[in-house]
Formats: sequence, C-alpha cells, structure tokens
Amino acid sequence: MDNLDAAIAKLKAATDAAQQAAQSAHAFGDEIAAAGHAASGGAIDPFVFRLAIFALAVFVGYYVVWSVTPALHTPLMSVTNAISSVIVVGALLSVGVAGVDSGSGFAKFVGFVALILASVNIFGGFLVTERMLAMYKKKG
Repeated sequence: MDNLDAAIAKLKAATDAAQQAAQSAHAFGDEIAAAGHAASGGAIDPFVFRLAIFALAVFVGYYVVWSVTPALHTPLMSVTNAISSVIVVGALLSVGVAGVDSGSGFAKFVGFVALILASVNIFGGFLVTERMLAMYKKKG
C-alpha cells in the first residue's frame, strides 16, 4: 500500500509540475504576443502573431516529414507513437480524473477528441510500421 501511496504522490507532483509548465508556456506566449502587439504600435492583434507561429509550425512540420528518407521512416513512426502515447495519457487525465470535475465541459470534450485522434495515430503508426517491416522480410 505504501508503494501505491508513493506512486500517487509522485503522480500528483508530476501533475503539478506539468500544470506549472503549461502556465509558464502560456504566460511566455502571452508575453511574445504582447511584445509583438507593442512593437507594431498596437496595430496588430496578438491573435495574428499566434496564428503566424502556428502557420510557420505547419510549414516546418510538412517539410521535415516529407524530407525523411524511407530508411528512417520506421524509427520516425516509433517516436511518433511514443509522443502520441504521452498525449493519450494527458487526454485520459483531462477526461476522466475525478479531480478535474471542476473543469469545463469544453475542456473535457477537447480532451476526448485528443484521446480519439491520438489513439487513431498510434494504431495507424503501428500498422504502417508493420507494413514497412514486412517489406524487408523474405518471401517464401
């Protein structure tokens, strides 16, 4: 029972650390948006800066993924599955933890959608990885 209590305490500490990191990241994003807003003399809304960062991330992600050689595809899929599994854990926490009852229904809905999409990504990643590995097996 002591191990369970210790695990729960570690989980709570990790959850608190994750919440602090998320708040820091949100505050940093707000500071960047506010700095851009101030640099433009208040002419550009901070939402536009956040949208520009998102658009740049989409383009960078597109070019990074499409420049991967076929030999590196399987390890890349394994890393993607690992990242998606972390997303699944976070989504499960946002959807089902009893301490999140104070959260909004919208947050739970977004967590549920994240859970579904990450699960599909993991399942598809394993299928693609299996298919890639089957290409290297000898037939016969």
